[in-house]
Formats: sequence, C-alpha cells, structure tokens
Amino acid sequence: MTEPAPGTGPAAPPPTPGRIAWTIVLLAIPLAGLALLIARPALDLEWEHQPTHFWLVLAAGAINAALAWAVAAAARLRRDARLVLVSLSFLAAAGFLALHALATPGVLLSGSNTGFQLATPVGLTVAAGFAAWSSADLDGEHGARVLRLAPWLVTGLVAAMLVWGVVSLLEVGPLAAAPPERMTIPFVLLAVVGLACYTVAVVRYLRMPRHAASPLPLAFASAFTLLAEAEIAVVFGRNWHLSWWEWHVLMLAAFVVIVIAAQRSWREERWAGLYTRDTAAGEREVSVLFADLAGFTHFSEGHDPAEVTATLNAYFTDVIPPLVERFGGRVDRLIGDAVMVVFEDAAGEAPHARRAAGAALALQAAAATVQAAHPDWPRFRVGVNSGVANVGILGTGGGRTYTVIGDTVNVASRLEGTAPVGGVAIGAGTARRLGGSATLRPLGALTVKGRTAPVEAFELVGLDEP
Repeated sequence: MTEPAPGTGPAAPPPTPGRIAWTIVLLAIPLAGLALLIARPALDLEWEHQPTHFWLVLAAGAINAALAWAVAAAARLRRDARLVLVSLSFLAAAGFLALHALATPGVLLSGSNTGFQLATPVGLTVAAGFAAWSSADLDGEHGARVLRLAPWLVTGLVAAMLVWGVVSLLEVGPLAAAPPERMTIPFVLLAVVGLACYTVAVVRYLRMPRHAASPLPLAFASAFTLLAEAEIAVVFGRNWHLSWWEWHVLMLAAFVVIVIAAQRSWREERWAGLYTRDTAAGEREVSVLFADLAGFTHFSEGHDPAEVTATLNAYFTDVIPPLVERFGGRVDRLIGDAVMVVFEDAAGEAPHARRAAGAALALQAAAATVQAAHPDWPRFRVGVNSGVANVGILGTGGGRTYTVIGDTVNVASRLEGTAPVGGVAIGAGTARRLGGSATLRPLGALTVKGRTAPVEAFELVGLDEP
C-alpha cells in the first residue's frame, strides 16, 4: 500500500478479516435481494405510490446536491483535482436524479417521458465516469490539467443536463419514442459502462492510503459499490415493483454513507482523506504576508478590554477580509494581533507575488482610514516574502490544520518585524518577481532572528497598475 503523505497523520490500522467479511456481506445483501426478486417474480410486489417516489428521489437529490456543493467549495479552497472530479460526480448524479423526479406522473407531466425515465441511468453512468477519473493518480501535471479544465467541465456538465431536460420535454429525436423496457439495449449499455467505471473507482479507492482521522476513502468505495448495484437494479427492476424501488433506496444509501463519513471526519479539513499528495503535502511557489499591530501590548495595557476587542474587530473584520477576497489570498491563521495570509497562483489571476504586494499596500491604505478616526490605535507593520514552501496538513485526528511551512514563511514573519510602522517590507524573492512594476526603497541586508545569513529587504512604496 502507498505510504501516507507526509503531515497527513497516522495511517489507520488494516481492517481485520472479520470486519472485511462483514463489509462484503452487507454490501452483497442488495444484490442477493435483487437476485431473489428476479428468480421469484411473485415476491417482487407492486407498490405504486407517487408521493413516496417523488419525496424519496427529492431527498436523495437534495443530499447529493449538498455534497456536490460542499466538495466543490473545498476543491476551490484547496485547489485539489480529486475533489473537483468528486464534486462533478455528485453534481451529475444529483442533476439527472432531479430530472428523474420530474418524471413522477402529476409533478410536471401527466404521463411517462422517455428522457426523464432514462435520466437516472444516464446520470449514474456520467457520475461513474467522473468517479473513475477521480481515483486516478492526479499529482503533478495530471492534477494541474484537471484544475485548468474544471470551469469547462462544470459548464459542460450543467449544459448537458439542461439540454437533456429540454430535449426530453420537447420529445425530439430518439427521446420521442416510447420509454424503453427494462433489460433493453439502452439500459444494458449504460449499465455496462457504469459498472466498469465504478469497479475501477472502487478498486483504486480501496488502495488509497487510509488514515485514522479520515474514513473517507473506504466510505467512497462503499458508496460507489452501492451505486454500481443501483446500476444493475435499474436494468432488471420492474416499474413500481420492489426491484424498481430498490435502486432508489440504494442511491439514497450511497449518499448517506458519504454524509456520515464526512461528519465523522475532522471538521476543519473534512475532505482531507481524499486530497492528492500534492495537496496534502506538496511544495509550491507562494507569497506569504504577515501583518502585525506595532505596540499592541502597550495599547492593551492602557485600554479597557472592550476597546481592545473593538480595535481588533475593526481591523480583522472590516479591513483584512475584504482585501483578502479582492486579491485572492487565504487567511492561514490569526495569531493574537497578527494575521498570516497565503497567496498562490491560480488560473485567471495575477501572479501571487503581485497580488500579495497589492494586498499589502491596500491593507495599509485601508488601515490608515480606520486610524484617521482613531489616532491612538496601533498601526500595522507588513512583511511579504515569496518562494517555495511546503503546503499541506499538519496534525492528526485531534486537531488538523492546513498551512504552509518553510524558510519562505519564516523570512516573511521576520520581515514583518523589521518593516517600518505603517509600511511594507518585502524580501528579495518578492522584489525579483515584481520586476520593474514596483517602486522600492532598499532596506539593506537585515540580520533576522533565527537565521544565519542576512536577508535582503526592501520597503514597498508603490506598485504600477497592470
């Protein structure tokens, strides 16, 4: 088995043979039940209840849509390729399942509709394709390619679902025919493709490193197994019979498994069990900004605690967050009266060094506006440094955080300590990346605490418009 990525916590102990056996038995029960219903049609009881069908499908779709949103948000925050593809898998299943819900007679149409009835196997198969892709090796250029394609993949998937819905309503082309019977070519072909993809996904997720702090890889393998069984049930199930209701329940169960596993994961990095190695513990080019209030200890000593709290809230609520959002940075941590912000390169955005420098100047400008109304409040010193840092997860199940570490970070912190009050000090790495677009004032080679070699520093005076 692949070794756990550095910094992601201890590996989970291998499952016992008894636990493996019970897992196999539990996952095999739905297939055994389906086989019994097929072999003994008299047991495949019919129950047609439109409201139950609608609400069951709606519940499964709502849970799935919530999962798609949560994973997509984490994918954007951590820029993780696997999470991008997992969110697309959830989105495909949720979207086409919503179309199937509309096939319930009396909801949107009075009768059956071919496109809406085929929506579920189509959605399961598309979701299976993204699931198999998400299980691949997505480090390095492979992951970078997925991140570049992500906006196009989302747009294409949403467009495909909308087109399918419109064509289904208009009943044009092949969707104008009567709804196909179970076990016919459309269902079988979709099931074969879906089963192949889900099988690949299950095998690969079972081979992923599993950590004591995250049950997600095993949970996803279980969920994909249930969805594969749902593909089989779609082929053999008879409308409004138990075999037909089974695949609805299997889909709902698969999504509930993921929800339970996610809830059991450490909340601050809930999806960390799925991160690629590059995300969990990889080296990246970053710019790190430290901002600290000079003289804050003396200020706190001479003022009421309520006023000190109001001061921090004014800075950390009204000044810093808008600037971070504007320049695309990520608040790594708040440390008393200091803040650490990380900038990375992202598609469609300016280079990280330029955004960090722009944020530093904008922060001082915004803080100056606040200080104009409160002349006795302490003022910021800001330090920025750019270079290679290790980006990933620190901690175990009892406390996990996503952060950057390394000399680049340490120097940024020391530069902040030497910056002029109300000014911005940057390191040589940042100055080199800014080139001629920045107005700089040399601060000389500074000796900083904890470092043998001196650090060349500059005061950032201005930044040309791009």
